[in-house]
Amino acid sequence: MAKVTMLNMAGGEAGTIELKDEIFGIEPNADAVHAVVVNYLANQRQGTQSAKTRAEVRGGGRKPFRQKGTGRHRQGSSTDPSQVGGGIVFAPKPRDYRYSVPKKLKRLALKSALSAKVADNEIIVLDELKLDAPKTKEMVNILSNVKAGKKALIVTAEKDENIVKSAANIPGVRTALVGTMNVYEIVNHNSFIVTKEAVEKIQEVYL
Repeated sequence: MAKVTMLNMAGGEAGTIELKDEIFGIEPNADAVHAVVVNYLANQRQGTQSAKTRAEVRGGGRKPFRQKGTGRHRQGSSTDPSQVGGGIVFAPKPRDYRYSVPKKLKRLALKSALSAKVADNEIIVLDELKLDAPKTKEMVNILSNVKAGKKALIVTAEKDENIVKSAANIPGVRTALVGTMNVYEIVNHNSFIVTKEAVEKIQEVYL
């Protein structure tokens, strides 16, 4: 088991915590992480893009100009894609980009992402994270104290509105719960900030 030094909100040491190798110490599987990240991004697509084909654009009733003698190429319809205002070839239409990946692959990717954070020293474990009221300035100070990167993901065991609201206006900082964190958010942030309580819950849920 890997031992990580815990910090308090002031940036001082607050003991150590053991991270189970089955979750935080596996050999990261880059293929699994890539597959799950691509799946996540595909599922975020709205798929509302649309353009008109030659069958849907207005016009096309009569031949736009005579067949010969104009010096132009022959044309039978103003809706032809080669004409200004004509239809679009293979026009995009609304579609659903969502698809699913196996649960085992998702779990492997999550463990790989967490293990990579530990291996790269990008994990910051806090003994606790509590604020009396929503204060953006106070959250900025905490992030500075623990030397968090410009992009940080804060994971807590339970939802705390004071923490969520305090981090909401800080560029590059996002909050998540143990049950809602995903592989894309983990790999997309420089620092993975997690409370002791959240670590215990992660090890309980994903072991």
